Amino acid sequence: MFKTCLDNVRANCPLIHNITNYVTVNDVANVLLAIGASPIMADEPSDAAEITKICGGLNVNIGTLNKRTIKAMFASAKNAAALGHKLLLDPVGAGASALRTKTALDLLKKFRFDIVRGNISEIKTLVLGSGTTKGVDADVADAVTDGNLDKAVAFAKSFSSSKKCVVAITGAIDLVADARKCYVIRNGRAEMGRITGTGCQLSAVTAAFAVANPNNLLEATAAAVCTMGLAGEIGWSKMQDGDGNSTYRNRIIDALFNMTGDELEAGAKYEIR
Repeated sequence: MFKTCLDNVRANCPLIHNITNYVTVNDVANVLLAIGASPIMADEPSDAAEITKICGGLNVNIGTLNKRTIKAMFASAKNAAALGHKLLLDPVGAGASALRTKTALDLLKKFRFDIVRGNISEIKTLVLGSGTTKGVDADVADAVTDGNLDKAVAFAKSFSSSKKCVVAITGAIDLVADARKCYVIRNGRAEMGRITGTGCQLSAVTAAFAVANPNNLLEATAAAVCTMGLAGEIGWSKMQDGDGNSTYRNRIIDALFNMTGDELEAGAKYEIR
């Protein structure tokens, strides 16, 4: 199943429009190329909406907001929705400031995103309208653990039902859910959190999986999350003495580039609830 999702990305080379943050934009482009997709970045309002028309999916990441990029997000989402393209929202840092929170909530109110991907604090903020996000990191009190897993799964399903989307809540334990089913995913390494932008990269990868597997969004999203987590595991296994987080970033990208569908199928660690 996950093998097919990855194989479809490589076979179809989906073009993904990314309105993403300037901290991670280069790595976002590189991970899309590594998995066999094609990236394009445009955040000037007079350009972005037109660029969206030629793409199969739109990845909206609010990591470094300004008035210009906010305008581009709304214009591009409007075109993407009208054309039936896949839309993904990454509400980076929602809850950390009024502007971030308002922008994320306004986008969700105006458009139906196919997928929303964030950490547990960000997703809770989208429900409550305010939050305690620590920068772009999840608040410690919000962490998904084995002890609160049942409640977290129920929350993910409820969010999906209310927003009519697939939700990916990522952290030490990842949850990918629609209203009826939730994948509990345990791929990845804690060290991935020491690299800027692995979440941003995952959002772009998820958008590509969604475009390449349009009729199977839940499984496509779960496959994307497993793919990124497994790449983190493979990359870490190849670290040598003297390597640091810069090398680790490159090894993750290399692992994505070299990953086969069979390798993903064998390495994916998940249960369904």
